[in-house]
Amino acid sequence: MSYLEEVCKQGQVVNNLFNTLGVRVECAGQQQCILRLPVTPLLLQGAKKVAGGVLATLADEAMAHCVIANLEPGQTTATIEMNIRYLRGAADGELIACGRLVRRGRTIISAEAEVKNADGTLLAVAGASFWVG
Repeated sequence: MSYLEEVCKQGQVVNNLFNTLGVRVECAGQQQCILRLPVTPLLLQGAKKVAGGVLATLADEAMAHCVIANLEPGQTTATIEMNIRYLRGAADGELIACGRLVRRGRTIISAEAEVKNADGTLLAVAGASFWVG
């Protein structure tokens, strides 16, 4: 079974970061990847909002898993550049990140992501480049 098939299973054991944060993979395909993260007190910074780094991590992982779905057997990837714009804070509920491909080159793949809360309010937008080798 492939990594993507495994990481989508409930109780997966192939991605420790997801287990630590509480991320659930809704889908991880060539066109998009959707990740869900329930907000817990452990994710909040001093102002009682989800830390920006948590939103950035969720966006990066959503984009990366969409990229992974587009790799040929034996290829690997790594984020080489990422930007994020924070639009609103979140303090509770669930975060939903949707990553999608923008352009696939031979050695660089561009992707983008949106992070929203459960009612669809846009919290952050991100873009990144991924090396493929």
